Amino acid sequence: MTLSKRLQQNFFKDDVVEVAKKLIGKLICRKFEDGTIKKFRINETEAYAAPDDAANHYNSYNEKKKSQLNIEKGLLYLYICYGIYWMVNVTAGQGSKPEGCLIRGIETAPGPGRTGARLEVSKSMHGIDLTTSDIIWIEDDGNNWDYISTPRVGIDYAPEPWLSKPWRFYHETEESRKYASRLGKSKPKKKKKSDDEKSSQK
Repeated sequence: MTLSKRLQQNFFKDDVVEVAKKLIGKLICRKFEDGTIKKFRINETEAYAAPDDAANHYNSYNEKKKSQLNIEKGLLYLYICYGIYWMVNVTAGQGSKPEGCLIRGIETAPGPGRTGARLEVSKSMHGIDLTTSDIIWIEDDGNNWDYISTPRVGIDYAPEPWLSKPWRFYHETEESRKYASRLGKSKPKKKKKSDDEKSSQK
């Protein structure tokens, strides 16, 4: 049995699309206020590049807020959607570009809104360093999942080529299949992790 290892900054400093792929099958761990620790398998992610990706949430900021944005890698990046749901993101990518991965789904909580609720994230957690935090972090237990790639969801405002970039990744299970069927008729392309991808995570 492989012991779980906390992901460190080097993991998040890879190409942001590759990070989104490699997060599939990882464990996001949460220590709740009562002291209990629960681990949830990540089964759906999306990548958001910079600076040109028109779907990147960073582009909605004004210049003052952009200049204040911490773009270290491996940080928890939260923003609220529809005034209700906290979107759980991780800063990632090469160099100092403001890029990141949205955690769109975990086992038992399909969809980004449910993911934030299940993890009980709050505004005060924005900017937490996932590589050092004792309340939320991500682990690798050696579980290498296949994934399917499709265009990202809910970005109809973004022009091409960003609208059609196949930067959404998910592991197909009975539950995720039911959920994915509600997201429209994308053209999924199944990918199997290469030996290089697997060995790089050991």
